[in-house]
Amino acid sequence: MVKLIDRISGLLNFFIVCSLSLMTIFVFGNVVLRYVFNTGLTWSEELSRFLFIWMIFLGSILGLKDNEHLGVDMMVKKLSYKGKKICFVVSNLLILITLVFLFDGSWKLTIINLNQTAPASGLPYFFIYGIGLVTSIGMMVIVFANLYRILFNKYSEKDLIMTTDSEELVGQAGFGHMNERRNTGDRIGGGTS
Repeated sequence: MVKLIDRISGLLNFFIVCSLSLMTIFVFGNVVLRYVFNTGLTWSEELSRFLFIWMIFLGSILGLKDNEHLGVDMMVKKLSYKGKKICFVVSNLLILITLVFLFDGSWKLTIINLNQTAPASGLPYFFIYGIGLVTSIGMMVIVFANLYRILFNKYSEKDLIMTTDSEELVGQAGFGHMNERRNTGDRIGGGTS
């Protein structure tokens, strides 16, 4: 199961990188064409916008998987293990309800725009609204996996806090020595004033 999740995460990361690369190429190429050759590609701006939408929605799936969404955990950190567990379940159920609404709205918009196409690129609009379906299903799978793990006690107390502190991310990236220097009172210029 972990290998499958890692492969899907890798695939999402690959698509996000490709989207960002293509957006850069399309926009830069269109600027060069417009200012140097006095012409341009009419579809490049539209396609860049569509790729940006997909990139954001797919990135939000990865953000949920890694608990990197914005959150306030001041109260949750002070709760007991049982309180953290209850809070975790309630927050995941609220996320699940929100995802059901996202799926329903995306489904309705996808069906409405099934036969409409974008003016410049000619792509069907259901590609744009369909990303809400992909995102809601992907996030629902993550929420169900979280609820499964909490019900069968596969979470530690640290895992019940659904946010990641910036200091933790710095430590994971290998920049922990920067925090140590700051905590000991050392200054970049050396000595104290």
